[in-house]
Amino acid sequence: MNENLKGKNCLITGATGGLGKEIAKEFVNNDCNVFLTGKDTKKLSSLKNELENDRGIKIHFKNADLSNTHEIEKLIKEVRTSFSNIDILVNCAGIFPVKLLSESKIEDFEKCFNINIKAAFILCKEFSQEMVSKKWGRIVNIGSSSSYQGFTNTSIYCSSKHALLGLSRSLHDELKEYNVRTFCISPGSIKTPMGKLVIGQNYETFLNPKEIAEFIVYTISFDNEMVSEEIRINRMIQQ
Repeated sequence: MNENLKGKNCLITGATGGLGKEIAKEFVNNDCNVFLTGKDTKKLSSLKNELENDRGIKIHFKNADLSNTHEIEKLIKEVRTSFSNIDILVNCAGIFPVKLLSESKIEDFEKCFNINIKAAFILCKEFSQEMVSKKWGRIVNIGSSSSYQGFTNTSIYCSSKHALLGLSRSLHDELKEYNVRTFCISPGSIKTPMGKLVIGQNYETFLNPKEIAEFIVYTISFDNEMVSEEIRINRMIQQ
């Protein structure tokens, strides 16, 4: 358990996804209070039950479609009802459209950008304010190897992850003087339901989401001069 994180309030988007769930578990293991959000209320309720322990950790949740700005506003209101402030924001929600450019529609582009970057921008803007006031905060944006590269069939997704990397770099520069640390964590393909959508790669070589979650929580726990604001996590063997 890391004492620098104990008792902190954490908001996790995409909390019922393969990686989001492991991140939530890891924060609870470090005695953080968590607010979980995803699209499926039943999955959120089940995750809450799974995470509950006898150490008095506060766990709240609300379903939200992050492609809808009005639902993001309702989510923010619910978070503020549950917690006095958010110390750690993890933008893990994302969708992965797999289409050739010629087959892609404007609607595909808009939905992906609304979830993968616009929602993250809104939540960063909202919750960074009190982080600045308290002179302590962590923003974790879950990028991808696609934040640095482009791949066939994923022009929309890669574009959104490049945008998230740019947002993270800007926030790091803007907020660091207030001890608000922004991290863009960019893993390669992960053993999750989303990972199974990846074409032409060996799923067995994909990254373990539990290990990534452990690495994220460990990385953001440092509280002195050192910071690793931009991290690429690769596979040992890529097939």
